[in-house]
Formats: sequence, structure tokens, C-alpha cells
Amino acid sequence: MKTFVRMNAGLFKSLLLSFALLLPFGSTGFAASDEHAVDGPAFPTALEIYADSGASSLAEKLLGRIDTDPFNLVASLIFLAAIIHTFLAAKFRQISHRFEHEHEHLLNHRPTDPSEEKRYFRKLDRKKFFEVIFHFLGEVEAVFGIWLIPLTAAIMFMKGPDVAKHYINGVNFTEPIFVVVIMAIASSRPILYFAEGAMKRIADLGKGTPAAWWLSILTIGPILGSFITEPAAMTICALLLVDKFFKLGPSMPLRYATLGLLFVHVSIGGTLTHFAAPPVVMVAGRWEWDTLFMLQHFGWKSVLSILIANLVVFFSFRKELSALRPSALSEIQPKQDVPVSIVLVHLLFIGFVVYAAHYAAMVVLGFMFFLAFVAATERNQDLISLRSPVLVGFFLAGLVIHGGCQQWWIEPVLTSMNPVQLLLGSAALTAFNDNAAITYLASLVPGFSDQAKLAVVSGAVAGGGLTVIANAPNPAGQSILQSYFGTNGVDAFKLFLGALMPTIVCILIFLLIP
Repeated sequence: MKTFVRMNAGLFKSLLLSFALLLPFGSTGFAASDEHAVDGPAFPTALEIYADSGASSLAEKLLGRIDTDPFNLVASLIFLAAIIHTFLAAKFRQISHRFEHEHEHLLNHRPTDPSEEKRYFRKLDRKKFFEVIFHFLGEVEAVFGIWLIPLTAAIMFMKGPDVAKHYINGVNFTEPIFVVVIMAIASSRPILYFAEGAMKRIADLGKGTPAAWWLSILTIGPILGSFITEPAAMTICALLLVDKFFKLGPSMPLRYATLGLLFVHVSIGGTLTHFAAPPVVMVAGRWEWDTLFMLQHFGWKSVLSILIANLVVFFSFRKELSALRPSALSEIQPKQDVPVSIVLVHLLFIGFVVYAAHYAAMVVLGFMFFLAFVAATERNQDLISLRSPVLVGFFLAGLVIHGGCQQWWIEPVLTSMNPVQLLLGSAALTAFNDNAAITYLASLVPGFSDQAKLAVVSGAVAGGGLTVIANAPNPAGQSILQSYFGTNGVDAFKLFLGALMPTIVCILIFLLIP
């Protein structure tokens, strides 16, 4: 017990440090809180300030907003650079590996001449420095945090240090904190044991083969996201796919097809309720959508889309899936049973975090009690790792800061479209911006029709699997699975291709079924 507590001491320090960096929290999604909106400088420029309702075209409106506030263009160019960076992350990791090999080569070929040692160590340090720098640049979760440096510098230079301070201090980090905590709880052994048991019942119908597990995880797992939240579903599905599928060595095309299905289906699988999917949470209260409304307009269509897309890929790769054979590696470790009482307590912790999702302080407090419970039930627990959750939280924290500076163009783009265009446009925009940001900004548009509201949310959830940044839980899935996609990790273009078919299926269902 003492050993377990000592091992977890570092977790408490890391968690407190991470949350200290994220505080204080505001009360509204991606904009500055009301308190800072009153006391601090008006930034970003409020949409009503532009007074461009009489603009004859979208281009004229956007150019006018740039003319009113030139910082708009600067912020969006920085945001575009960050997006391009995410697509280049694999290349940076490749460069990092090259420096790593060169560093190892130098270590094995130390000069015998003492006069060469000074030059040798300088070269050795230089190789190590660039290895670490390019590895950091290749971490997708760090991209938006990296590009906060030029964004903050631009705000300070063009608007002043006080504006930068009030803006960063007023951004709401509740969603990143929620994702960090729910990922950590969902990756605990009792929750994995519970989820595996639920999916095993379905897999047993197919005799427990890898193909049956594959189909069960990609069907039941995303739907569970409507009840245990999308970040939790992503974490559980990714971990189970590692043990039941990826460790068996499927081909790379099947791996990318599986990753695409996972990302798209988790994005739409959270739409059976009004509290599980971030893009739905952002608008449900404002638009008065409840769980019954979500089931009627989104839920059953999402389930239908999941089934169709899974079957298309299943039959396309049926020979390879049938050829996969389970091995000793394809087991959750450790495998021993977890008492029902401990599973129930973990489920209650998830329920509490979901209930308190909008109150970051309560979420953090609940997580502290959770860690204490884990330490007290050590024999039925694994060590809670915070590396992946904190990296994902850092990713989302950077994204929401950038997102607040993009409303100047997102709002007029959305309002210029009819419902069909809005659905397709929202799906396309989601690929380059978190879908919760898209729906939140849409909720600020005055006079949005009911059809427009349905269209923008449909497009946002349908396009949530096209890129890593399209949906908040995606970085969590990539973080868990990227080691199975070669030394350079997940390739952004191949992910897009893998997610394209299920995205199209979902869009067609939302478009064609009233």
C-alpha cells in the first residue's frame, strides 16, 4: 500500500501543476467569461461591432471585418499554420528519429584522440537537442500549445499586454479539464473490465474471434459514449482495440480503416443523449434540446450509420479479419476479476464527473477522491497514468484559446448557407476546427432556424472523425494507438481517407432521412 501511494504521489503533483496552469475557469464555452468581458478590454471584437449586415457578399463581409480589425487576419493565419503543422507532425517525428539514430551512432563511435573530445561532445549535444525539439514538434497534442506563442506575441504587439492577459485569463478551460479527468477514470482497470464484459457478450455471439471483437468494439463502444461520455468511450475502445485487434498485426489499410471508423463513430455515437458529446453539450441548454429530442433527431440515425459503415468495412476486409487469430497478447492485463462493488464505485465516479462537467472545481475535487479510492483498493487497480490525459488536455486548452479568435469568420460563413450547405459546410469546417467550437459559435448566431440548428450539429458530428483536431476525444485515441502505425505515427492524410467512407455514410443518412 505504501509503495502504491508513493508511486501515486507524482500523479498528484503532475495533476495539481497541470490544473494550476489551466486555471482560472470561466463560465462560457470558448469565449471570455462575463467577468472579464466587463473588467478587461473588449477582445476579440464582438460580432455586433462590425455592423456589416448590409454587405453584398461573404467576401465583402470578411474583408470588411479584416479592415475593422486587422488582427483577425493575423489570428487566422496563425491558426492555419497550426492546422498545417498537425498534418506535418509525422514528418517532424521522422526527422526526430533520424537525429536519434545519428545520436546513437555517435555514442558508439567515441573518438580515441582526446583533442577531438570537445568537438565530439558539442556534436553529440547538438544531435540530442534537435532530436528532442523535432520530437516535441511532432507531438500532435502539443501543436496548438506551440502556436500559442506567436498568437500571444501577436496579441501583445497589436493589442497590448493587458489585452493578452485578460483574454488568456478569461478563456474557459472546463472542457479540457473534464477530458483529462474522464480519460484517467475511463482507463482504470475496473472500467475496462466492465466495458470488456459488455462487449464480450456481443463478441461471444461470433464465438469470440478477433473479427467478432472488432465488430463489437466498433459498434457497442461508440454507442456507450452517449452514457459514459465520448472521451471515456474513445479511451475504452482504443485500449480494447489494442488488445483484441492491433496486437494481432492487421494490414496497414485495415488499421487506417479501423481508426477512421473509431473516430467517426465515437463522434456520432454520443448523440443519443444531450450530455455526452461536446458539440451537443455546447448547444443543448441554449436550444433546449433534451435526450428525447436527441434520440428522435440524431440518435437512431447515428446507430444506423454505425451499423452500415461497420458492415461495409467488415465485408471489404472479411478475408483478412477471418484470418486473424487470437494470441496470448490479446488479453487485457491483468485479467483477474474485479469485484462488482469496485466497478460500481468507478461508474459512480464517472456519473459524478458527467453531472459536474460544467463545474471544473467539482470535477477536480471528484478526481482527488477517485485517486484516493484507487490507492485504497490497490489490489484491484492499475497505476493511473496521466501522461496521455494531460497531453490531450493541453491540446484542447490550446485549441479553445485559438478558437475564440476565429469567430469573426465562422459566424458569417455559417449564416451564408442554406441547411444542406450548412450541413456540408459544417462537416468541412469541423475537419479544421474542433466541432464543439463550430456548434458553440453557431449557438451565438441570432435568428438561427430549427433546420439550420439541426444541420450545423449534424455536420459537426458527422465530420468529427476526418482529422485529429475535429473532435475533442480524437487526440486521446491517437495517443493510445499511434505506436501501431509505424515509427512516424498516424499519417493525417491516410486517417482522412480511412474516415471518409463512414463520414459520407453518416452525411447521406442525415441528409436523406427527414
